[in-house]
Amino acid sequence: QPGEAGEKLMNAFDPFNPDVAAFLFVGIMALAYHLFIARKRTNCPLHTVQGVAGATRREWVASVVRGKDGILGVQTLRNSTMVASFMASTSSVLALGVLSLASSADDKAGAWRLLHVFGSSSPDLLVIKVLALLLTLFFAFFCFASSIRLYGHVSFMIGTCTAPGEAGRRIRIAAACLEQAAQQFHLGMRAFYFLVPLVLWLFGPLFLTLGAVGMLLALYRMDRLPPGAE
Repeated sequence: QPGEAGEKLMNAFDPFNPDVAAFLFVGIMALAYHLFIARKRTNCPLHTVQGVAGATRREWVASVVRGKDGILGVQTLRNSTMVASFMASTSSVLALGVLSLASSADDKAGAWRLLHVFGSSSPDLLVIKVLALLLTLFFAFFCFASSIRLYGHVSFMIGTCTAPGEAGRRIRIAAACLEQAAQQFHLGMRAFYFLVPLVLWLFGPLFLTLGAVGMLLALYRMDRLPPGAE
């Protein structure tokens, strides 16, 4: 019945539900961390890996154009495109796997329930968890596909940056598009990283929280420059 389905959905999103509380806590924690990194990159751009990589990409475009080394530019962009294509394909394959899991969520509910420490183990909430995994994979696929598109544009832009009188402006445009492509790839990789706590969420809110804390600690080490490089 529609009324019963709506009531089940409301119960699944009960704010006192440990799964919902853990999900909100993890979301706020992840948002706070990325706001911290964004502020750090704005104030001290060369103290984060993203800031150093962004500056390096701008310098790389200028050096390729001024050095007229088109082969180096094409090879580097081809390698970046291949990596993004591989990640986009991986996202599609994983999404198909998640769809297969969603189609048999009721059959798997008993297995997930055995590993729950606390929190709801209802099949309705399991479907919501699987949907969160699916949306994350779709987001990652979109980011990687957008990155591929932008890398293709940059490969053409670099070849026309030597036009008389507009070299400086075209170099800036190519560098901006390359930076946007890298940011799209970065977002796709972040979505992949956060698949880990989302998969652990299938086993309960405690695993979600522990997985998210561990993932953020790992990201903090990845986002910082090594001590000797600062």
